Amino acid sequence: MTTHDYDYIIVGSGFGGSVSAHRLTEKGYKVAVIEQGRRWSPETLPKSNWKFWNYLWAPLLSLKGFLRLRLFRHVMILHGNAVGGGSITYAQTLLVPPDSVWNDGNWAGLDQWQEKMPEHYAMAKRMLGVTQNKRPGLADAKLKEMARAAGVEDSFYYTDVGVFFGKDGDAPGTEYPDPYFGGKGPVRQSCQACGGCMVGCRFGAKNTLDKNYLYLAEQQGAEVRAETKVIDVQPLKGQADGVDGYVVTTVPAFARFFKKRSTLTAKNVVFAASSLGTQELLFRLKDAGSLPNISDDLGKRVRTNAESILGVRYPGTQQDLSKGIAIGSGIYIDEHTHIEAVRYPDGSNLMSSLFTVLTGGRAGPSRVLYWLAAMLKLLVTRPLDGIRAILPWRWSRETVIFLVMQTLDGHIDIRWQRPWYFPFIKKLTTHGERIPTFIPEANAFTEKAAKATGGVALSSMSEIAFNVPMTAHCMGGCAMADSPEKGVIDAQNRVFNYRGLYVVDGSMLSANLGVNPSLTITALAERAMSFIPARKELSGKGRPMEEAA
Repeated sequence: MTTHDYDYIIVGSGFGGSVSAHRLTEKGYKVAVIEQGRRWSPETLPKSNWKFWNYLWAPLLSLKGFLRLRLFRHVMILHGNAVGGGSITYAQTLLVPPDSVWNDGNWAGLDQWQEKMPEHYAMAKRMLGVTQNKRPGLADAKLKEMARAAGVEDSFYYTDVGVFFGKDGDAPGTEYPDPYFGGKGPVRQSCQACGGCMVGCRFGAKNTLDKNYLYLAEQQGAEVRAETKVIDVQPLKGQADGVDGYVVTTVPAFARFFKKRSTLTAKNVVFAASSLGTQELLFRLKDAGSLPNISDDLGKRVRTNAESILGVRYPGTQQDLSKGIAIGSGIYIDEHTHIEAVRYPDGSNLMSSLFTVLTGGRAGPSRVLYWLAAMLKLLVTRPLDGIRAILPWRWSRETVIFLVMQTLDGHIDIRWQRPWYFPFIKKLTTHGERIPTFIPEANAFTEKAAKATGGVALSSMSEIAFNVPMTAHCMGGCAMADSPEKGVIDAQNRVFNYRGLYVVDGSMLSANLGVNPSLTITALAERAMSFIPARKELSGKGRPMEEAA
C-alpha cells in the first residue's frame, strides 16, 4: 500500500477549503491546508485601508494584504487571500438564494436540490453563527428612507450576518467564552458596530473561518501551511487518473527569486482556491501536462451576480454613516434587482478612488463624455458639494455604498492564453458578451434616492474609465454537471477523468445566485463532504483500511 504524507491536501482555506478541512479531520483523515495568504490576528490587521501594504494583495509589489483587485477586459474582480480566505475581508452577509437557482444552469436535475439543500444551509448557518443584524446604523436608516421615496419600503430588511452580537443588554465589546461550540471555539467579543468588517475585524466579533470551521479543523489535527503557493499537482507513478494519489509542489508565496520548491504527497486533493484561483491553477496544470484530462469546459460560464456598485455621498454631513456592520440592510427595487447598504470604517477612505459622480449614457468610450458632462453639471449647480464629493477626506463617514445584484442570468468565459500586449506569458483572459457596465434600474434608484435625501449620487470609476463593472462575487468556471462535456465536476464535486480530485469553492456554482454567495458555497461544501465516508482503521495498526476515491 502506498504511503502518503496526507490523506487530503486542500488548496485554499476559504469557505470551501475550511469546511472540507473540518469535516475531513472530523472523519479521521490526515489533512493539510495550503494557503498562499497570511495568517491574520486582531493585532496584525490594519487599522485603516490607507495602510494599503497590509490591505491589498500584490506580492510582486510587496503588498502583502488580503484583498486582491484584478482588472479584466469584461470585469474588475475583488477577492481575498488569507488564512480564512475571503472571510477575512468579506461583509459577512449570509443569505439563501431563491429556489429558482436550482432549476437554472448545468446542475439542474443532478439532485433533488430544493429538498436536500435546506439541511445543508441549516448546518452552514449554525457553524457560521448566522443571525439578523442587531447593530443597525445611520446608513441603514438612510436606505429605508430612500426605499420609502422610491415606493419600495415594504421590501426593506435587516441582513442575516455572521456576527457575534452578544446578549441583549450587555455592552458592545463584552468578552464571552466560546458561544457556539460548547467551549471548543475561541473566546469572543460582541460587535462594537465600528464598520470595520471589510478591513478585518480587530475585535473578535466577526465569524471568520479561522474562528469556526478552520479553527476546529486545526484543533482536530489539520495542518495549515500559510504563505505557501501550490504550483503543481500531478498523479503519482505516472497513473493518468491519479488512482495512486498525487504529488503537490509548493513554493513560498512571497519569494521573488530562488523560490525553493517543496513536495508533498496525498491520496486526494481538494481545489478550494476561490473561483479565480482554482480556475487559474487548473488551467496551468492542464496546459503544462500535469492534469491534461481536465475538462475543456474549464472557464466556461463564469458569473458575477450581474452587479453594479453605486452610492450616495453627503458632503459635510455631521452624521457618521460609517457606524454599524459592513452590510446592515437591503431592499428589492424590483423582482430581479437587490440593493444592499455597504460601509467602511471611519478613516478607511482608500476605496473612494473607485467612485465618481453618477453617470448615465451608453456603455463604451462615449460614456467618458457623459461623465465629463455630469461632473461639469455638479460643479456648476453644487460647486462646494461637487468638490467635496470627489475628495477622499471623510468619505467613509459621509457615504452609503450600494451593492446592486440581479438574478438575471448572464456570463462570460475565461481562457488561458497569451495576451496580445505581452506574448511571453499566459494568463487568464475574459471573453464573450459584454457584462452591462451599469444597471439602468439601479442608476434611476440612486439618482432618485440622492435627490430625496440631499446627497450626491455616485458611480463606479471602473465603469467609466474601463467600461467594466466591479464585483466581489466571481462564480463558476468549474461547473457542476452530468458529464465532462458540460462541466468540470460531477454532482459530488469530483473532477471528471480523475480519481481523488475535488473542486469545492465558488467555481463549482452553476447558476447566478443573485445574493452574496458565501452561505451557498458553505452549504454546498457541507454537501460535498457528506459523500465522503469516515476513515476506517485496521485494528491496532493505525493504517487506513479504506480510503475515499
